[in-house]
Amino acid sequence: MAVHSIKFGTDGWRGLIAADFTFERLALVAPLAAQVLADGAGANAAQRPIIVGYDRRFMAEIFAQKAAEAVQAAGFDVKLAEIYAPTPAFSWAAKQQGALGALVITASHNPGGYLGLKVKGAFGGSVSPEVTQQIEARLGQPTPLSRQPGKLELFDPWPSYCQELKGKVNLAQIQQAIASQKIAVFADVMHGAAASGLERLLEMPIREIHSNRDPLFGGGAPEPLPRYLSEMFRVMRTHHRARLTDLTVGFVFDGDSDRIAAVDGQGNFLSSQILIPILIDYLAGRKGWTGEVVKTVSGSDIMPLVAALYNLPVCETAVGYKYIADRMLSRQVLLGGEESGGIGYGTHIPERDALLSALYLLDAVVQSGQDLSEIYQQLQVRTGFNSAYDRIDLHLANMEERSRLVAQLQNQPLTEIAGLAVTDCNQIDGYKFRLSDRSWLMIRFSGTEPVLRLYCEAATLAQVHQILAWAKDWATKV
Repeated sequence: MAVHSIKFGTDGWRGLIAADFTFERLALVAPLAAQVLADGAGANAAQRPIIVGYDRRFMAEIFAQKAAEAVQAAGFDVKLAEIYAPTPAFSWAAKQQGALGALVITASHNPGGYLGLKVKGAFGGSVSPEVTQQIEARLGQPTPLSRQPGKLELFDPWPSYCQELKGKVNLAQIQQAIASQKIAVFADVMHGAAASGLERLLEMPIREIHSNRDPLFGGGAPEPLPRYLSEMFRVMRTHHRARLTDLTVGFVFDGDSDRIAAVDGQGNFLSSQILIPILIDYLAGRKGWTGEVVKTVSGSDIMPLVAALYNLPVCETAVGYKYIADRMLSRQVLLGGEESGGIGYGTHIPERDALLSALYLLDAVVQSGQDLSEIYQQLQVRTGFNSAYDRIDLHLANMEERSRLVAQLQNQPLTEIAGLAVTDCNQIDGYKFRLSDRSWLMIRFSGTEPVLRLYCEAATLAQVHQILAWAKDWATKV
């Protein structure tokens, strides 16, 4: 595969190990990325290092070593992680250490055959599409070399990161609740970079599941979705039946720990559609913080309703955390979150951080003395809003079929869906149809592959599945 075929997606470059993602190609891309970061840094760039980190994927530490050596040969000082860590830990390190940025070897939630490169800026978040376009534009040009190689230094990314997060919650109160067995904490780290994370933060043992390194991720993918969590559900439901503690909470982290989901005390899955409203209520209600709430267009309608309880402004963006991060860089933001589990905070860095989300949620449970689902149910009562949500991805035959569906939506707009009249269509990202009973269906296309993403929120799960079935049927008949 030619070097010019390397493409950065919404958050980095990813590819199949040994086919797309190779030592040779990474050694070409890494110094170019470092040079682009340096070009944007101004006059003192030469004194600032590049952070290089990695997760627990197959050979990730060896790929990181190769990237570090290539960047060093180009004349940059490098701080290379001596151990795996969450991607947000490296974003934090870039900001805290005054680095030019960070290069993180990870493929996030993709299956085990993939590896990739995320590029983080000096501010502690993902670089803009303009920056990755500059990196792509330099592919095929000679790799920058220096007569004087930079210095390479090893560092442990965990201590500074943990110290930063610990100070954001009432750690002593949480520790006391765990020690007195008022609450049991579970974590499914999905064989990924969140392993040991909560124990480091809480300074005490918890019940961690799938903490061993498994590059194949048990045959699945390290994505916080119910289909991969059968063991987590089994363990937590067993604990619930034994009635060993008053409260039980479980957290699920993706492969590089920037996405989160949760499991309540009864063993029910809680997506970020539920967690974000809880977090808004906790941050604004219990901590008294303020700022804009940023949600993607695929986020639940309860989010702005909870924000309204505290007179917080709300901004709705296209799907993708980069749009949320842009808002964080330009104004005061309380919280920004996406339905796929990425949540970040204006008091931290403009980056999704699953371990910080877990700390906040744990603090909310301890302070309230209530299960996560109980907190959410109270929010439903306070807002007068009840709903269910689901999403499916429909794989199309080819990109031509995708183009045909887009043309159909543009030329013959839908006026009725599953027997309900369409009252509005938001096209900020795809097509979000609001229906006459306050439910909505969103039709959104992948930009790089023939995949149709269907999202729906309605009063009941049965109605959600009915509308999604209608949408799937519509797509296959066009």
